[in-house]
This record gives sequence, C-alpha cells and structure tokens, in this order.
Amino acid sequence: MQDSAVNLPLVRRLEAVSFRAWPASSVIYDGSWQIRLTGSHPSKRINSVVPLDPSDYGNCAIRLEKARKRFEDFGRPLVVRETTLMPPQLADFLIEDGWNVFEEVKVMTADISALELPETLVSLPSHDIGRFVEASLKVSGGDPALRPAVAEIVSSIKPTLGLFINEEVEGSPLATAICVQDNDLAGILSLDVASGHRCSGLGTQMLASALRWARISGARTAWLQVVSTNAPAIALYEKFGFTQAYTYRYWQKAGDK
Repeated sequence: MQDSAVNLPLVRRLEAVSFRAWPASSVIYDGSWQIRLTGSHPSKRINSVVPLDPSDYGNCAIRLEKARKRFEDFGRPLVVRETTLMPPQLADFLIEDGWNVFEEVKVMTADISALELPETLVSLPSHDIGRFVEASLKVSGGDPALRPAVAEIVSSIKPTLGLFINEEVEGSPLATAICVQDNDLAGILSLDVASGHRCSGLGTQMLASALRWARISGARTAWLQVVSTNAPAIALYEKFGFTQAYTYRYWQKAGDK
C-alpha cells in the first residue's frame, strides 16, 4: 500500500503522536520495526508490529518469526500494521507468505485554528479516569472486564488529556470522547455515542467540545483515526473539515487468531 502524494514527514509525526496518545505497555525495536504489545488489552493499535522505515525489509521471515514468539508470550496473535512507511517489499513478502489485510483505517486531519466552534463547551473535560472509563465502557458496550486495562492505558497517557462525558440528568452516560493535546496537535480518540442516541447530534456536540478545548489548550491541528467502512463517522468528521492524510492497514496470516 502506497498512498499517492502522501506527506511522509506528516505521517512520521502523526505516527509518533499516536503512539504517545495510546501507549502500549511494552515497546521494543527490531531495527526500525516497532513491536507494540499489551497483555491486558486486545486493541490492535497496541498489539502490532509497525515498520517505520521504507528501506528496512531485510530478513523478513526471521524477524516475523521472532515477533510471533513475543506475541505468543503475551497471548496475542501476530498482527502487522502497514502504514506508508512500511517497505513495499515487506508487503510483497506478506502476500507470498499467506497473509491477508483484514482492516483499513483512515488517518484524518483538520486545521482547527480558524474552525467555527461554539463559544461555550457543552461538555467540560473531566480528570476522573475511573468515572470516564466506567462511562466509556457503558457507552461503547465494551467488556466490563477490561475496566482495569483501559484505566491503566488512559493513566499512562503523558500529553495533556481531556476526558469528555455527556450524561443524562440521572447520570447515565450518553457519549464519551478522549482528546489528547500534544503541543500543536490534538488527537481525538474513542469518540462513542450510546446506540440508542446516535444520529441525535451528540457526536457533533462532543467533537465540537473536544476541538474547542484542544484549541484553547494550544492545538492548531486535530487528527483522528477511523475505520474506512465507518461512513457515518467519516461524514461527521468531514463536516468539521477533516480530510484524509493517509491510510493504514492491518495484516494477519491466514489461520492466526
């Protein structure tokens, strides 16, 4: 996969901030391949091999087998995350070795410096990680058993963090979002709306609040990641001026689970 006319310095910068925005518990390098593993949470972003140099493709078979053993130690299937920085020769090897792409994700950016946003925040950011994690799992329908793992990940985020919760009067959460402000960049993570309240404008309110908070905090550009097949979410982001910067894909060998 090679995106046409892609801005490689921007890709490298967005990859770096995304690693800080959703940190893995274990990060090691094999050359320029970053091996990200988290035994407590199955998120692919923190359980994948991410090649970061288009020229680093030597000994693919041996290096992937070494990575597989590390993933097995964490109880995870081996997954390769292909960005524009991955060598095309490695993609060719994966195809020949029986690997398949199983998901594509768009990375989108928006200039928020001049974006028209509400003067007041509908939702104010919370600093209560436990309360946010509880609300996020309820809104997204996530496994309650992942509560400690999500809390650990959120607690590990080093840049300035905004945790947004929209609740009914009786305290039932309707929508949640994470915004990570890292210098002049702000990442929108895990924007979720409860299933019975989608298409009600809540997503727009939450995104507007997060972006306004990020701009007040000093961000000039916002970024986010969205699965390519999630048309409603992409339509929402495009309303706020987000456009595609690049895409990435997840690969897994046939038979791996």
